[in-house]
Amino acid sequence: MESIEVSAKTYDEAVTEALVQLGKTSDQVTIEVIDKGSSGFLGIGAKPVKIKVTTNLTVDGYLKEFLSDIFSAMKMEVKIEIKLDEEKRNISVDLTGDEMGVLIGKRGQTLDSLQLLANNAVHKHFETYYKVKIDTENYRVRRKETLENLARNVAFKVKRTKHSVSLEPMNPFERRVIHSALQNDKFVTTHSEGDEPFRHIVVTLKRQ
Repeated sequence: MESIEVSAKTYDEAVTEALVQLGKTSDQVTIEVIDKGSSGFLGIGAKPVKIKVTTNLTVDGYLKEFLSDIFSAMKMEVKIEIKLDEEKRNISVDLTGDEMGVLIGKRGQTLDSLQLLANNAVHKHFETYYKVKIDTENYRVRRKETLENLARNVAFKVKRTKHSVSLEPMNPFERRVIHSALQNDKFVTTHSEGDEPFRHIVVTLKRQ
């Protein structure tokens, strides 16, 4: 949020000046009258109107500020691009910079943690539900493709050896990718075992 104080002869003049300075329209700000001013007597002793104008908090503006503070604390220069889909209540965040591997982390764990923090922050400050998705360097798509290839390779191994195969622990998103990749396979089936964060998928041969 950004706030400025403006003085002018009239309320309307003060509001117009504030909107010009902020580059906003009247529906994008909140106006507080600090001093109503006075016209004086025959113009003598006149006091200007003084107002405080604050930009309204938007979900995308808040999220960008929230993420910027995190990256600043990490001493990282990150460009943040946010796309807001009000109809679907989705917020897509794309991050670019020189050290994106640090933000991705091992198997995307750091990126997932950052996404969780962003979702929690937005849910705390806004009554309307929004789903925040954070990505960098197209990692989410690349990871999905890697998991789908893994699923097919494991399915082939299960068919060949007729023995079940347990995969490494995965987060819910990654498990959904594996389940989805093999759901139409005629010969193998998948199920999850264990508790978070060690919950993993087991691929087994279907009973004939």
